[in-house]
This record gives sequence, C-alpha cells and structure tokens, in this order.
Amino acid sequence: MPIHPPILVEATRGSMVESRHRGHAVVVDADGHVVAAFGDPVIAIYPRSSIKPLQALALIETGAAKRFAVGSEEIALACASHDGGPEHTARVGAWLARIGLAEADLECGAHAPTDARAAEELIRRGRVPSPVHNNCSGKHTGILAGALHLGEPTRGYLAPDHPAERRLKAVLADMSGASLADAPTGVDGCGIPVYAMPLNGLARAMARLAQPERLPPARAEAARAVFQAMTCHPRLVSGPGRFDTEAMTAGSGKFIVKGGAEGMHAAAIPGAGLGIAVKIEDGACRASAVAMAALLARFAGIELADWRAPILRNVAGRDIGILRASADLGA
Repeated sequence: MPIHPPILVEATRGSMVESRHRGHAVVVDADGHVVAAFGDPVIAIYPRSSIKPLQALALIETGAAKRFAVGSEEIALACASHDGGPEHTARVGAWLARIGLAEADLECGAHAPTDARAAEELIRRGRVPSPVHNNCSGKHTGILAGALHLGEPTRGYLAPDHPAERRLKAVLADMSGASLADAPTGVDGCGIPVYAMPLNGLARAMARLAQPERLPPARAEAARAVFQAMTCHPRLVSGPGRFDTEAMTAGSGKFIVKGGAEGMHAAAIPGAGLGIAVKIEDGACRASAVAMAALLARFAGIELADWRAPILRNVAGRDIGILRASADLGA
C-alpha cells in the first residue's frame, strides 16, 4: 500500500501555516541499510541533476580527465547546475577549446543565465544565451571529453544507445544497486536520458561515493576527485547565494550536496559513511533545500540556520513568514 507522504516543510505567513510541502527522505549507509526514513524510502523517483556527481565518475574512469588535463575546477563544473555567470561560462568555453570542440558541439540547448547580472549583461550587449549558459554545460563537456578520448561519436551523444550514455547508466546502476534495465525512462531538461530508481538507491549511491575506500581502485580515485572538486570549488557547482554552494562552503569539506529539478536533493557524508536523498512531492526546490539543511544538521553536524528556516519576504523586503522543516526531520 502506498505510504501517504508526510509534511517535510511548511511555509508560514504571520502566525499561520499557509502552505505545506509533502515528500520523502531517506538516509542510508553504503550497504543500503536505512538509518532514517520519512515517507516511502523506496518510492520511484527521477533523480534529475542530483546524480551529476555520480555521472562525473565516468569522466575520470575513462582516462579522459588525465588525457585532457581536466582539473578540479572542471570536474566541479561536470558536477554542476551552474548559474551561467562569467566564472562558469569562461571555464566551460576554455575546456571545450582545449579538447578541440566548440559551443556548437554541446547538445544541451541554451537558456538564460540564472545569475541575474549575467542575464542583464547579455541583454545590454544585445546577445542571446548560448549553450555554455545552460546550467548543464559542464556535464555535457565532460561527456564529450569521454567520448572523444574513447574514439566515440561526439554527435548524437544524447541518444540512449550512445556508448557515453550507456556508460553513465552503468555507473548509476552499479553505485545504486538498482536495476535500470527496465526502469521507466524520460528525457532530462538538458536532453540526456533519465532513469527512474528507488529513493534509497540514490541515497545508497551517495553513501558509496562517501566511502571510496570500499570501491574498486579506479572508481575510488574518481570518487575522491569528485569530492575534492565539489568541496574545493563550491561556487562552481551552483553559484553564490544558492543552497548547494552555500551549504558546501559552510561544511568545509564535511559533505557534498547536489540538487536537482522537481524537488530533488542528494548528499554524501564521508565522516558518517552516509548518503541522503530527498524528494518533494510537489517538485518545489525551495522545500528540498530546507529539508536537506535539516538532515545535514542532524547527520553531518552542520547548522545551516539560514537555510533550515529561511525568512520569506515580500517584494518590499518586509519579513512575512518563514520556511521551516518539520520537527521530525530535525529530531
């Protein structure tokens, strides 16, 4: 019988709760043992961009990172849902040039930067967004680097049967322990295939990422590189003022965290050997960040007060309420 999703986050206005976000969250160890669960720990979800740290493993395991001298900043961008600011787009553009490719080789499409100043600058200069502004451009550049290194076609790399996509699927299945052979499949916002998996499978994949000493040597090396890149360059993973960047900055290397569209968040905590996965039923990312902040406070010992109960303000800047995690999440 389906589990009725509990309320994970509330939004208040004045003295009353105005809105409630229901969802599911699970904390597991690398063996898949559930440490804590809220709602349905095995609910099928599309992990969206929360799996980018896992997808980035393939860039390193193929040998492409070594061949093309991919540094930690570029690995962070491969894990990123960046905001399209100059610090992101310049690095992606330089990476493409170094491997002999161009923006036109990116099949992710273009959208306006989420960085307001970058978007305004494009308008001021009469320019339209290009593929490097896409928040997934770093991931796509990493996929292209892997394909180029292995002599695979760099066109059509979004197709499910392209060797690069099969490689990403295999990494995800192996790390999560989930069978993806017959899993429901969709198309992500940037065009790559996305596979449904149980929420606890995503959490287990992150827990395994948090314990590289238990992985085969090549994957352990890749996992350490991903963790170092994200914690050393949190600004490149999303951007200033955004949850992933601010949380990892405050965490000072104690964890990595990555959000995804439609209310997804995942985290890996090496010190505790745990992985966390959150899915908000209504797809609200504002709620998944608050829920994750509460769980990181509880399981990683990092108090993210500004994110665990952020103040809500109206357009005049007046405080009108807060978002707050349920008491159960922070117990």
